[in-house]
Amino acid sequence: MFTGIIETIGTIDEVLIAGTNKTYWISSPLSAEFKVDQSVSHNGVCLTVEEIKGSRYRVTAIAETLQKSNIGHWKTGDLVNIERCMLMNGRLDGHIVQGHVDTTATCISKTALDGSWEFRFSFPPQFGALVIEKGSISLNGISLTIFNVTENEFSVAIIPYTYEHTNIKTIQPASSVNIEFDMMGKYVNRILSLNSQVNH
Repeated sequence: MFTGIIETIGTIDEVLIAGTNKTYWISSPLSAEFKVDQSVSHNGVCLTVEEIKGSRYRVTAIAETLQKSNIGHWKTGDLVNIERCMLMNGRLDGHIVQGHVDTTATCISKTALDGSWEFRFSFPPQFGALVIEKGSISLNGISLTIFNVTENEFSVAIIPYTYEHTNIKTIQPASSVNIEFDMMGKYVNRILSLNSQVNH
Protein backbone atom coordinates (compact mmCIF):
# COMPACT_ATOMS: atom_id res chain seq x y z
CA MET A 1 0.00 0.00 0.00
CA PHE A 2 1.10 3.55 -0.77
CA THR A 3 -0.17 7.06 -0.10
CA GLY A 4 0.54 8.85 -3.37
CA ILE A 5 3.01 11.20 -1.66
CA ILE A 6 6.12 11.00 -3.85
CA GLU A 7 9.43 10.67 -1.97
CA THR A 8 11.90 11.25 -4.76
CA ILE A 9 12.51 11.09 -8.51
CA GLY A 10 14.56 8.32 -10.12
CA THR A 11 16.16 8.14 -13.56
CA ILE A 12 15.96 5.22 -15.99
CA ASP A 13 19.56 4.15 -16.65
CA GLU A 14 19.07 1.01 -18.70
CA VAL A 15 16.22 -0.94 -20.35
CA LEU A 16 16.53 -4.69 -21.00
CA ILE A 17 14.04 -6.90 -22.83
CA ALA A 18 13.60 -10.61 -22.07
CA GLY A 19 10.67 -12.27 -23.83
CA THR A 20 7.53 -10.29 -22.94
CA ASN A 21 9.17 -8.73 -19.87
CA LYS A 22 11.08 -5.48 -19.55
CA THR A 23 13.75 -4.95 -16.91
CA TYR A 24 14.85 -1.50 -15.78
CA TRP A 25 17.93 -0.27 -13.97
CA ILE A 26 17.02 2.90 -12.10
CA SER A 27 19.23 5.34 -10.23
CA SER A 28 17.66 7.03 -7.20
CA PRO A 29 18.69 8.92 -4.06
CA LEU A 30 16.84 6.22 -2.08
CA SER A 31 18.50 3.19 -3.70
CA ALA A 32 20.88 2.56 -0.80
CA GLU A 33 17.90 2.38 1.58
CA PHE A 34 16.04 -0.20 -0.49
CA LYS A 35 16.08 -3.94 0.19
CA VAL A 36 15.76 -6.81 -2.25
CA ASP A 37 12.11 -8.03 -2.40
CA GLN A 38 10.85 -4.60 -1.31
CA SER A 39 7.76 -3.23 -3.07
CA VAL A 40 8.26 0.27 -4.48
CA SER A 41 5.86 2.47 -6.45
CA HIS A 42 7.20 3.69 -9.81
CA ASN A 43 4.88 6.22 -11.47
CA GLY A 44 2.13 4.50 -9.48
CA VAL A 45 3.13 0.95 -10.50
CA CYS A 46 4.15 -1.40 -7.70
CA LEU A 47 7.38 -3.19 -8.71
CA THR A 48 9.68 -5.46 -6.68
CA VAL A 49 13.32 -4.51 -6.12
CA GLU A 50 15.34 -7.43 -7.51
CA GLU A 51 18.93 -6.22 -7.17
CA ILE A 52 20.79 -3.21 -5.78
CA LYS A 53 24.17 -1.91 -6.92
CA GLY A 54 25.24 1.31 -5.22
CA SER A 55 22.88 4.07 -6.29
CA ARG A 56 21.15 1.82 -8.83
CA TYR A 57 18.57 -0.93 -8.51
CA ARG A 58 16.75 -3.32 -10.83
CA VAL A 59 13.02 -4.02 -11.32
CA THR A 60 11.09 -6.03 -13.90
CA ALA A 61 7.62 -5.48 -15.38
CA ILE A 62 5.67 -8.39 -16.88
CA ALA A 63 3.35 -8.24 -19.91
CA GLU A 64 0.19 -7.54 -17.86
CA THR A 65 1.79 -4.48 -16.25
CA LEU A 66 3.23 -3.25 -19.53
CA GLN A 67 -0.19 -3.46 -21.20
CA LYS A 68 -2.11 -1.55 -18.53
CA SER A 69 0.43 1.19 -17.80
CA ASN A 70 2.79 3.49 -19.69
CA ILE A 71 6.01 2.00 -18.32
CA GLY A 72 6.54 -0.05 -21.46
CA HIS A 73 7.46 3.27 -23.09
CA TRP A 74 10.14 4.16 -20.54
CA LYS A 75 13.49 4.93 -22.10
CA THR A 76 16.94 5.84 -20.84
CA GLY A 77 16.91 9.25 -19.16
CA ASP A 78 13.20 9.28 -18.29
CA LEU A 79 12.25 10.54 -14.83
CA VAL A 80 10.19 8.30 -12.54
CA ASN A 81 8.17 9.15 -9.42
CA ILE A 82 9.22 6.89 -6.53
CA GLU A 83 7.47 6.08 -3.26
CA ARG A 84 8.19 3.35 -0.72
CA CYS A 85 5.24 1.52 0.85
CA MET A 86 3.42 3.28 3.67
CA LEU A 87 4.27 2.88 7.35
CA MET A 88 1.27 2.00 9.50
CA ASN A 89 2.42 4.11 12.45
CA GLY A 90 1.99 7.55 10.93
CA ARG A 91 -0.47 9.92 9.29
CA LEU A 92 -1.90 9.11 5.89
CA ASP A 93 -1.16 12.32 3.98
CA GLY A 94 -2.53 11.28 0.59
CA HIS A 95 -5.04 8.48 0.02
CA ILE A 96 -4.79 4.69 -0.07
CA VAL A 97 -3.02 3.67 -3.29
CA GLN A 98 -2.44 0.02 -4.15
CA GLY A 99 0.13 0.47 -6.88
CA HIS A 100 -2.14 -1.42 -9.31
CA VAL A 101 -2.61 0.83 -12.32
CA ASP A 102 -6.05 0.59 -13.95
CA THR A 103 -5.34 2.32 -17.25
CA THR A 104 -3.60 5.32 -18.78
CA ALA A 105 -4.87 8.84 -19.42
CA THR A 106 -3.72 11.38 -21.98
CA CYS A 107 -2.87 14.99 -21.20
CA ILE A 108 -4.96 17.27 -23.39
CA SER A 109 -3.89 20.62 -21.94
CA LYS A 110 -1.38 22.19 -19.56
CA THR A 111 -1.96 25.72 -18.33
CA ALA A 112 0.45 27.79 -16.25
CA LEU A 113 -1.50 29.89 -13.77
CA ASP A 114 -0.34 32.48 -11.25
CA GLY A 115 1.40 30.18 -8.77
CA SER A 116 0.11 26.80 -9.97
CA TRP A 117 -0.47 24.65 -13.03
CA GLU A 118 -3.69 23.12 -14.30
CA PHE A 119 -3.64 19.90 -16.31
CA ARG A 120 -6.58 18.32 -18.10
CA PHE A 121 -6.66 14.63 -18.98
CA SER A 122 -8.87 12.34 -21.03
CA PHE A 123 -9.37 8.69 -20.06
CA PRO A 124 -11.28 5.67 -21.45
CA PRO A 125 -15.01 6.34 -20.91
CA GLN A 126 -15.66 2.84 -19.52
CA PHE A 127 -14.02 4.04 -16.29
CA GLY A 128 -16.36 7.03 -15.98
CA ALA A 129 -18.24 5.61 -12.97
CA LEU A 130 -14.99 5.64 -10.96
CA VAL A 131 -14.36 9.37 -11.39
CA ILE A 132 -16.21 11.87 -9.19
CA GLU A 133 -15.96 15.62 -8.63
CA LYS A 134 -13.42 16.40 -5.87
CA GLY A 135 -12.51 12.71 -5.68
CA SER A 136 -9.02 11.26 -5.24
CA ILE A 137 -6.94 9.75 -8.01
CA SER A 138 -3.38 8.49 -8.39
CA LEU A 139 -1.72 10.03 -11.43
CA ASN A 140 1.79 8.65 -12.12
CA GLY A 141 1.67 7.67 -8.45
CA ILE A 142 0.80 11.19 -7.23
CA SER A 143 -2.24 11.53 -4.98
CA LEU A 144 -4.36 14.31 -6.50
CA THR A 145 -7.87 15.75 -6.27
CA ILE A 146 -9.82 15.95 -9.51
CA PHE A 147 -12.35 18.56 -10.63
CA ASN A 148 -14.34 19.67 -13.69
CA VAL A 149 -15.20 16.02 -14.27
CA THR A 150 -17.01 14.91 -17.44
CA GLU A 151 -17.73 11.48 -18.87
CA ASN A 152 -14.12 10.97 -19.93
CA GLU A 153 -12.13 14.02 -18.79
CA PHE A 154 -10.97 15.63 -15.57
CA SER A 155 -8.61 18.37 -14.39
CA VAL A 156 -6.03 18.55 -11.61
CA ALA A 157 -4.29 21.56 -10.07
CA ILE A 158 -0.59 21.26 -9.24
CA ILE A 159 1.10 23.34 -6.55
CA PRO A 160 4.73 24.46 -7.00
CA TYR A 161 6.13 21.88 -4.55
CA THR A 162 4.52 18.97 -6.40
CA TYR A 163 5.55 20.43 -9.76
CA GLU A 164 9.21 20.67 -8.74
CA HIS A 165 9.48 17.39 -6.79
CA THR A 166 7.73 14.98 -9.19
CA ASN A 167 7.85 14.20 -12.90
CA ILE A 168 4.55 16.06 -13.48
CA LYS A 169 6.72 18.89 -14.78
CA THR A 170 7.65 16.70 -17.78
CA ILE A 171 4.02 16.09 -18.76
CA GLN A 172 2.90 17.92 -21.90
CA PRO A 173 -0.19 17.67 -24.14
CA ALA A 174 -0.29 14.13 -25.68
CA SER A 175 1.76 12.67 -22.81
CA SER A 176 0.47 9.42 -21.31
CA VAL A 177 0.16 9.00 -17.53
CA ASN A 178 -0.69 6.03 -15.31
CA ILE A 179 -4.03 6.17 -13.53
CA GLU A 180 -5.20 4.27 -10.46
CA PHE A 181 -8.77 5.03 -9.47
CA ASP A 182 -9.88 5.20 -5.84
CA MET A 183 -10.06 1.69 -4.36
CA MET A 184 -13.29 2.28 -2.44
CA GLY A 185 -14.95 3.58 -5.58
CA LYS A 186 -13.96 0.41 -7.43
CA TYR A 187 -15.48 -1.81 -4.74
CA VAL A 188 -18.73 0.16 -4.69
CA ASN A 189 -18.92 0.05 -8.50
CA ARG A 190 -18.37 -3.72 -8.45
CA ILE A 191 -21.09 -4.28 -5.85
CA LEU A 192 -23.58 -2.16 -7.77
CA SER A 193 -22.72 -3.98 -10.99
CA LEU A 194 -23.29 -7.41 -9.40
CA ASN A 195 -26.55 -6.28 -7.80
CA SER A 196 -27.76 -4.98 -11.15
CA GLN A 197 -27.03 -8.35 -12.78
CA VAL A 198 -28.91 -10.22 -10.04
CA ASN A 199 -31.94 -7.94 -10.34
CA HIS A 200 -32.12 -8.58 -14.06
